[in-house]
Amino acid sequence: MKPSIYITRKLPDECVLELQEKFDVKMWDHEEISVPREVLFSEIEEVDALFTVVSDPVTEELLAKAKNLRVVANMAVGYDNIDIEAATKRGIYVCNTPDVLTETTADLTFALLLAAARRVVEAAEFIKEGKWQSWSPFLLAGHDVYQKTIGICGMGKIGEAVARRAKGFGMEILYHNRSRKPQAEQVIGAKYCSFDELIEKSDFVVALAPLTAETKHMFNADVFKKMKHSALFINASRGAVADEASLYDALVDKQIAGAGLDVFEQEPISADHPLLKLANVTALPHIGSASIDTRRAMIHICVENIQRILTGQEPKTLVNTQLLER
Repeated sequence: MKPSIYITRKLPDECVLELQEKFDVKMWDHEEISVPREVLFSEIEEVDALFTVVSDPVTEELLAKAKNLRVVANMAVGYDNIDIEAATKRGIYVCNTPDVLTETTADLTFALLLAAARRVVEAAEFIKEGKWQSWSPFLLAGHDVYQKTIGICGMGKIGEAVARRAKGFGMEILYHNRSRKPQAEQVIGAKYCSFDELIEKSDFVVALAPLTAETKHMFNADVFKKMKHSALFINASRGAVADEASLYDALVDKQIAGAGLDVFEQEPISADHPLLKLANVTALPHIGSASIDTRRAMIHICVENIQRILTGQEPKTLVNTQLLER
């Protein structure tokens, strides 16, 4: 009997052909609709591998239903949607898709920064709605980016890639990270500083930290109060690193000038989300890595990891590496 795989989103046939040739593959019928919880709970009971996306919660309760599960391949660099401890306890490999999305996500992050600074989305809607009646000196005036100060919180590979882009705009680059990055300091000219110094000095505060117990709501009311009134907050990491209620208050009270958000605490969000009502918020639907080439590369890594584990080989990008020591 062939090992079986369940894929939680509809993927292009050519991307999963290798799996279909070697294994029994079942795939959810929709690309843009999440697999219902009850369906996932039913499917996981017998499968050997689970191919997930970042919005699929792989909880201890779900994993407890799995009788044969050997691997969860998550189509994302982050894996906060998966209970890693529960998976490791059961000997289930968890894999992610780092590296291939670094430059694509950095492109989007900097594009979001530029769009929020120059009010690009707001201006596009303004003209489409027929509101442009005349030229005026401060019509949709935004904020300069060139030679301003960017503060990157979370200087991983994506953070360094964003810093390289900021260097091209002549920006002063500050960063805060769990560990210093000497190469980034030497090559890019980034300057390490404390978290408090970063938020107080930066014109653009960019959140790129992974979501952990320590980083959840690290951007809260106290933090927003310490930022410049002219500063913009950009979040392209995970929504929950920011307290959205505090961010909303900070934007309404003009404690900060604006925000660019690609991520939210609960995704997807509805059109009546309070932050979407604010003109000084540029919001995107979690598309950081959404280029055709990158998404195909991410699928390929998931496919390769599943194949390797189901054929007794080591995966390429294992999260819970302690399983290799057993």
